[in-house]
Amino acid sequence: MVPFALPGLSLIMRLVAHCCCSRLMRSLVDQPPCVRHERLTWGGQFGGELMILGIGLLGAIIGWSLVDFEGFGFVIGGLFGMVAGWILRRSVRAEVLKATEALQAQIDLLLMRDIVDASSAPSAASEHRPPASLTDVSPSQAVDIQPVPLAGHSPSPSTAAPTAPVTPLPNSSEPGVIETLAATIIARAKDWLFGGNTIVRVGLIILFVGLSFLASYAASAGLFPIELRLALVVGIGIALLVVGFRTRTARPGFGLALQGAGIATIYLTLFAAAKLYDTFPVFAAFGFMILVCALGCALAILQRSQALAVTAFAGGFAVPLLLAGAGGNIASVFAYFTILNIAILFIARRQSWRLLNLIGFFATFGAATLWGTTSYQPSDFLLAQVFLIVSVLIYVVTAVLYTRATPGRLGHVVDSTLLFGPAFAGFGLQVGLVHDRPLGSAFAALGFAALYLGVAVWTMRHRRHSFRVMNETMLAIGIGFVTLAVPLALGVGWTSAAWALEGVGAVWVGMRQARWMPRLFGILLQLVAAFLYLTSLDANVAALPLANPGFVGAMLIALAALATAWWLSAPLPHSGSRLAQWYGGWEERLAKPTFLAGFGFWWLAWVMEIGRSVPTRYAGQPPIPVFSHDLQPLLMLLAYVASAWLAQTIGRRLRWSVASWPSHTTLPALTLTFFAAVGTGHHLLYLPDCAVWLVTIVLHLRMLYLNDTTPGSPPPHAMLRTTHVGGVWLATAMVADCLWLAIDRAQLWASAWAEVTFLTSATAVLIGLTLWSGRALRAAAPVYRWPLDRHAVGYAWQAALPIAAVVFVSTLLTAMLSSGNADPLPYMPLLNPVDLALSLSLAALEYWRRTILAAAPTLPGAAVLRGPRALAALAGLAFVIVNTIWLRLAHHFLGVPWDGDALLASFVVQTGLAILWTLLALALMVRAYRQGQRAPWLGGAGLLGLTVIKLLLIDLNNAGGGARIIAFIVVGLLMLAVGYLAPLPPRPKATPDEEEAAA
Repeated sequence: MVPFALPGLSLIMRLVAHCCCSRLMRSLVDQPPCVRHERLTWGGQFGGELMILGIGLLGAIIGWSLVDFEGFGFVIGGLFGMVAGWILRRSVRAEVLKATEALQAQIDLLLMRDIVDASSAPSAASEHRPPASLTDVSPSQAVDIQPVPLAGHSPSPSTAAPTAPVTPLPNSSEPGVIETLAATIIARAKDWLFGGNTIVRVGLIILFVGLSFLASYAASAGLFPIELRLALVVGIGIALLVVGFRTRTARPGFGLALQGAGIATIYLTLFAAAKLYDTFPVFAAFGFMILVCALGCALAILQRSQALAVTAFAGGFAVPLLLAGAGGNIASVFAYFTILNIAILFIARRQSWRLLNLIGFFATFGAATLWGTTSYQPSDFLLAQVFLIVSVLIYVVTAVLYTRATPGRLGHVVDSTLLFGPAFAGFGLQVGLVHDRPLGSAFAALGFAALYLGVAVWTMRHRRHSFRVMNETMLAIGIGFVTLAVPLALGVGWTSAAWALEGVGAVWVGMRQARWMPRLFGILLQLVAAFLYLTSLDANVAALPLANPGFVGAMLIALAALATAWWLSAPLPHSGSRLAQWYGGWEERLAKPTFLAGFGFWWLAWVMEIGRSVPTRYAGQPPIPVFSHDLQPLLMLLAYVASAWLAQTIGRRLRWSVASWPSHTTLPALTLTFFAAVGTGHHLLYLPDCAVWLVTIVLHLRMLYLNDTTPGSPPPHAMLRTTHVGGVWLATAMVADCLWLAIDRAQLWASAWAEVTFLTSATAVLIGLTLWSGRALRAAAPVYRWPLDRHAVGYAWQAALPIAAVVFVSTLLTAMLSSGNADPLPYMPLLNPVDLALSLSLAALEYWRRTILAAAPTLPGAAVLRGPRALAALAGLAFVIVNTIWLRLAHHFLGVPWDGDALLASFVVQTGLAILWTLLALALMVRAYRQGQRAPWLGGAGLLGLTVIKLLLIDLNNAGGGARIIAFIVVGLLMLAVGYLAPLPPRPKATPDEEEAAA
């Protein structure tokens, strides 16, 4: 029936394609050529993808409905639908190309005309010479294009195109995402379908679908009893098996495929008869399954076909998994799996079929894991234990047999999955069985260790050289289980310590014996010990100092890592094999990370000791910390800085460069601890905090000096420069903290003294930096000692620039926001803390600017301080300071509330501002006139104009007020004074060169 259906399907699709093309041509015939080309190209891509997806979805729905809405019908119907859609798309494309051949020729001709017109040159020679794209066309490539009338349309004379040779344009369209995905799926399907006996594979698929349809129909119609249906299916399976075996010689591929299908069919039918329909005794079904399994093993061995064995065992393992939960007792399933595994072990003695071994392993332990997590009951312990032990033994022996049967160039090949898989999967299941028993997990680890070590000892006695890789792997797994038994029997702290010592011992042995595998194992074991310690980190409650798991565990991990890092600092010998050389390249890179990890655990050990608590004598009471919670962060900081200093000292003596790395990180530690202390309300000068801070700062400066001045060390790099600069910024915050403590002791938080604290500290640091390092920037300056001999620019410019910016912003904010409350002292203009701090900060900024500009040579980026923007910024800041002085005076002596709206609404304040602005403009313009500078004079004139605008917009609204009168009169008089005392300075005379350039 299929041979007749395929031509009919092709004919239907061609008719559909012809109808689609007719509608497409009628919709495109009246469009411009470029639009036709674009729509044809895009529509072909997008429409083809939609066609495949749409027909595939339709086929999936039809297939789904035909098999009573089973999932396999949806998949198979979708595949057939996508194939039909792909055939239809090809038919549609063929019809489109046939119907649009003339139209495409006209489009190509018009496009070629555009190319010719665009490439024509204006010269006479080029006008009579045809373009290269036309003259280079060979006679074989040239095509005479004539406009051919489309169906239902006749070309008009005006649209007739002349004959011209045209080269077909390449198709530059790229396939879309859906088309690419469909092409990939089709390619994979082709590879599978045509990779072997195609007819057999297609026939099996069709047969499977037909049997499914038949079973579904028979079940729904009730035509035959279930026993007869099952017997027919078994008969079909036996027929497939017999026919396949009879054709094994003449047609091997055909025969093996039929035998595999027959075995899978018999498996499925027997299990369904026993579990689903209860028409066959369970034990009898398992007996027959044993026979089928034995038959499959015999056939696979007889024909040396791994594919047949894989097919048989895959079907056998899939039966209970697919029908899980249908009832029955787990003992029969375990017995069935054990029989299959024994069969795999039997085959492994003669054939090294790795894929078959892996299928059995994953099916067995996967099913056991699924059952253990969903259906396990304590009453099943003995049964599950026996099944687990037998399965682990089977696959460990299978791994040994595979190694024996698989020789290689460097010894027998090892199946790493079968060596490590039973260990990891089996131990995980064993722990799940015995986790509620005392020391059950520890004894489970010892049992697996005994198994792997025993196998390793036996194979080393009989096959030491050929089984070298497997022996070492078995030893590593066994030692790993012995190591794992320690934490399962002891506490986490002592376990990590024991593992760290074992790891460093393994590294030492590997170094002495020039073997890389023990060294790798030792490093990995130390890594696991560190991870275990960190994941179990908790409060250290112990009565004894230092002799407690928290301190000892971290300290032993640290010492082991530091010793390993010292050994790895020089290349270690190895066997010279390819793996050893590859590992040696990575081992050299582990020295520095290992040292840093060791240093981190060294500091962590002291952190655990500092945070230790002592248990109380009375139950229910919390433990008592040895050190107060306020002092603990400072002691941790001291431990870190002192450890960094000790590491630097050892590194200098041993010429171990990585040991000095922690000394470069003390500034971040100081900064974080300082801000954490400030956040909790602690100050630098508290006792005993100040003593700890003094020691840590001295150690920090000592390490900074050694890093800078060590003979043979490189010149100061970015990290050292950043440390010097960052130290200045931290010093600024510390000075502010000291001033805040004074404010707190004097209870002046509600006064202006507290408002200017940070501004004063930043200004003091800026002045100190300028006085200290500014002299070293001069060309004729004497040679200074450390650190000015190499960091003068860093202190005076890179460290001071952000501080100057902070001073500028703080000055602006303080001037605008502070009311100048000088309690407990009375307010005095210009002598209150706010005005004094503002004046000092403005003078410090100008002094620093001039010092930087006087540096020789000129500092990179310092030219911005010489330009008009810097002067304008300082002048604007001075202007704000002078104005706010008047606002504070009005607040304290004239009773104007210190509020933005109240100050702006006060005509007295506005009058004072008008007079003040005029006086400032007068002073600026008089000074500019005397110095013959036009730019400052124009600035004063602008300020004067701004004053006039303010008078007209603000002061004029004070109808009948005396303030308005005073403002206008005073401003008027001052303006007269300006006109008399400071007229506009004349332009400077141009030099002869400038006059000549202007001419």
